[in-house]
Amino acid sequence: MKHQARKRFGQHFLSDAGIIHTIVREIDPHAGQAMVEIGPGLAALTQPLVERLGRLTVIELDRDLAARLRTHAQLDVVEADVLKVDFTALAAERGVPKLRVVGNLPYNISSPILFHLLAHVAVVEDQHFMLQKEVVDRMVAKPATSDYSRLSVMLQWRYAMQDVLFVPPTSFNPPPRVDSAVVRMLPHAAPVQVDEALLSELVQVAFSQRRKMLRNTLGKWLQEKGFTGEMDLQRRAEEVPVAEYLALCQTVQGLSPPA
Repeated sequence: MKHQARKRFGQHFLSDAGIIHTIVREIDPHAGQAMVEIGPGLAALTQPLVERLGRLTVIELDRDLAARLRTHAQLDVVEADVLKVDFTALAAERGVPKLRVVGNLPYNISSPILFHLLAHVAVVEDQHFMLQKEVVDRMVAKPATSDYSRLSVMLQWRYAMQDVLFVPPTSFNPPPRVDSAVVRMLPHAAPVQVDEALLSELVQVAFSQRRKMLRNTLGKWLQEKGFTGEMDLQRRAEEVPVAEYLALCQTVQGLSPPA
């Protein structure tokens, strides 16, 4: 029976053979590698991956699709919401130090998935995701550009990222209303050590009013934290490089709460 794409799951199934071939080439899977695919859907990407890997773990929320996938002897099917999957535990269950993670992510929850995986980056070897192109542009954006955002800072802290492939709507069935892209994410071997929650708060405050100078947003926050150091607040959030946000976070992290 033909599966009807479900809007509530944000389902758009990849159907372009040329694009699929290019994505698999970019992922470069090898036999025996521990790989997890998020949202395998109708297995367009799953099939060529498992042929090269020998075995593949897939995470699928749609119970009908999960049932279909279970008929494939070489697939380990995790029927669950990916936001509730513990990737650190999954790596331990597979008996491996690192997982390779791939997938055509549901566009309606792509950012939450990226932040969820950020918490498990220690067990990730690399990530290759199909996402809305607008999101990929934000992920890889440089400072002083309109795409540079909180997402840029938080992800560039932990990953080196590359936009590797443009994917038009016609490559899917049904076609989405947006362009797509594939991004490669490689965790930094020695990331700057900061408190993730504090960095997230800092960056969120900074970007809360993009058009305003930082003195109106981050300045007040820094004062509340007892910060008395040097920081050019006559800039907008998008003008501050990732390294400067990280250094500022380390400084604030080392402060004692003001009396």
